[in-house]
Amino acid sequence: MLPGVKLSSVVVWLLASLLAGCGKADSGKAKGVPSYMHDWPRPQYQPGGSNALVSFVLYGRFKEGAEVSAKTYRTMGFPQGVDLRHLTREQVPQFPCTEDAFAKTAGKDNPALFQQVRTAAECLVFQGELPDPHDLNFLRDLTGLIMFSLDHGAIAVMDVQQLKLYDRATWRQEMFEPDPPNLSGHAVILISDEADGTQWFHSRGMRKFGRPDLSFHQVPHNLEKPVTELFNRFIQMQAQGGLIIEGQEIRMASLPAGLVCRHAGTTEDPDFNNVHVEITWPKH
Repeated sequence: MLPGVKLSSVVVWLLASLLAGCGKADSGKAKGVPSYMHDWPRPQYQPGGSNALVSFVLYGRFKEGAEVSAKTYRTMGFPQGVDLRHLTREQVPQFPCTEDAFAKTAGKDNPALFQQVRTAAECLVFQGELPDPHDLNFLRDLTGLIMFSLDHGAIAVMDVQQLKLYDRATWRQEMFEPDPPNLSGHAVILISDEADGTQWFHSRGMRKFGRPDLSFHQVPHNLEKPVTELFNRFIQMQAQGGLIIEGQEIRMASLPAGLVCRHAGTTEDPDFNNVHVEITWPKH
């Protein structure tokens, strides 16, 4: 868990802004839900998944006084179960997700932005769990709140699940503007070299959907394209609420026969911060 403090003036202001801007209903949908607010459904939803864990950290200096527009930012406010915390340098000398381990991962693509994050005056932490959600409206609401924060003082946001750092323009283009939503953008596929010259494919980010991440060891280089396609299919299916069954066989013409899915790991595994599905080769 990330550190937190008592409600500050920034938190009180933001919550008050949400109440003012996100509670204005319109006709045409369920009571209290504006007609322009599109659902983010999970059309393949099956019960039996885990809690969805969301964890985002925003860095900058936050401006008080603006009202959150539900229509502009497509948000109904903070989902139940998600907490908002505000930290300053006076409270903690080092903000969450700014140590060297994050610099090697989240900071490698934009080291200049990561350096700004390390010297930012304030940060906001959005974090919480939701029981196996049957829709993704909570993620819609948080995506909009993050966009609002980036428009009002934040310089960057860290998706802690993916270990990925976004600036304002990238978050808007990749996460906020796509309609229908870019669900696969909330997870990342990583490729690491194995000692025998093959590759290890693994994902991060699926815990925010309450679903396991993916792992596939000893992938030869000539199968990189079909394995990437397989991972993308599983990510999309699970984001939409589907489940990978224990022992499920993989049937793709471009992959060898006999591949099987096995559930493994714990949420304490630092490679995933999540349980995962291990794709195994057939035993000879």
